[in-house]
Amino acid sequence: LPADEYDQIGEDVWIAKDADVAPTAYLNGPLIVDHGAEIRHCAFVRGSAVVGKNAVVGNSVELKNCVLFDEVQVPHFNYVGDSVLGHRAHMGAGAVTSNVKGDRQPVVVHRGSERMETGLKKLGAMLGDYAEIGCGAVLNPGAVIGRGAQVYPLVSVRGTVPANCIHKGGSVVEKR
Repeated sequence: LPADEYDQIGEDVWIAKDADVAPTAYLNGPLIVDHGAEIRHCAFVRGSAVVGKNAVVGNSVELKNCVLFDEVQVPHFNYVGDSVLGHRAHMGAGAVTSNVKGDRQPVVVHRGSERMETGLKKLGAMLGDYAEIGCGAVLNPGAVIGRGAQVYPLVSVRGTVPANCIHKGGSVVEKR
């Protein structure tokens, strides 16, 4: 990365010069924090992460093996592991991506009756652009949240929430 735009602050850790990183944040590489990003108090970045332009990684958020595209917000007490969060995706306070199944078997991604065997024991969630995840929601291993989809607070998501739909817990409905 260009030295006039990024500071290398540790082994495999690059921070854009205009990013705002709290001195209490733990940053482990490999890690890239892009322009305008904000890493807040007590964030814990375990490594293998990319934090996009103007993204927010908040208080006590933990990141591991993930990509946060530009303007993603994970601002409060979130865990994001082995996951990809699309442009302007937002996770409410305490929402987490679960990346390991309880039986420790490889994660299968479901879409309706379709099954995609991943062969991976760890796979979190994939959030489309503008996805909105409510406070305290749990995105189970292999969950896919479509572009513009919304997950209500405290909902546990398995499988896929289609684009522009709302997952209310017991039902998935199209947004109006």
